[in-house]
Parts: sequence; structure tokens; C-alpha cells
Amino acid sequence: MNLPLPVLLTGLPPLVGPDTRLLILGSFPGGRSLQLQQYYAHPQNQFWKILQAIWPESPDALCVESYEQRSNWLLARGLGLWDVYAACERAGSLDSAIRNATPNDIAALQLPQLRAIAHNGGESFKHARHTRSLGVRVYRLPSTSPANASWSFERKLAAWRAVMQECGLV
Repeated sequence: MNLPLPVLLTGLPPLVGPDTRLLILGSFPGGRSLQLQQYYAHPQNQFWKILQAIWPESPDALCVESYEQRSNWLLARGLGLWDVYAACERAGSLDSAIRNATPNDIAALQLPQLRAIAHNGGESFKHARHTRSLGVRVYRLPSTSPANASWSFERKLAAWRAVMQECGLV
């Protein structure tokens, strides 16, 4: 079987604001997210569904097709998004295929309200030693990726809700 050759890819800009209290760090956007220039764009990724379950008082926010509206909904609650890698070589969308990665400079974000960082999955959490140096709490969350099928939606939701509660976002 011939595997596709890795391609040099560039990630998405940070989705943060001056009121970001919790920064969610993924590893690197999947192919669909890069194509659409939207975080967690794969329809089977459970990220947006988990947030909707945590914040059910605004169910319409996720039912709209507008990524801008979803992004504003997230930012208004003090949540920000970025990835640990700025660029990498990868064939496909799996974290296990990431090669020659260049890390993002998380400290350069200068988020005055930042209280915690949560890593979305194991590949991102490999960089926890760097994020701990920022002087905020660091959490490891189960990946919302469809590749993380060993965790049920309910189990992922409970873990994500617990971190959101500890950070005062629920």
C-alpha cells in the first residue's frame, strides 16, 4: 500500500480575546479544519457538541452555519482556542502522522485574564511542561476527535464539564 507523502502545513491563528480565561490547545487542525479555516470543522468531531451540552442556555449558537457566530459565542464565555503546533508535515489528519512540527509561542499571546490551559488530547498534552511554565493551571482533556472512539460522548462531556466548572466557565 502506498501512503501519501507528508505535506508541510500551516495551522490556524489563535481564537482568543482579552477576556480569555481558559485556553484550549489542540495539537494541529485536521484536514477539514484547514480546508475551511475553522477550528473543529470535521462533522464528527465532538468539540462543538460538547460545548453546546455544557452551555445549553444558548442552543441556537451552534445550530447556525456561521463560524463567526460560534466563535463569538465561545469567546463571550471566556474560552479561547489554539494549537500547540504552528506548522508540521503530515499526511492525512491523524496526530500520529505529525512530523517536523514547529511549536506555537503560547506565551506570546499575552492573555491578561488567562487562568488555565486545557490540552485537547494526548498529543497536545505532550507540551504540558511548556504550558505549565506560564504559571496557570494545566489540564489534560480527552480528545474530541472521532479517532478517540474509546471514550463515549458522555464520558468526554463529564471530563470537559469538570474542567469548565473548575475554571468558572459554567
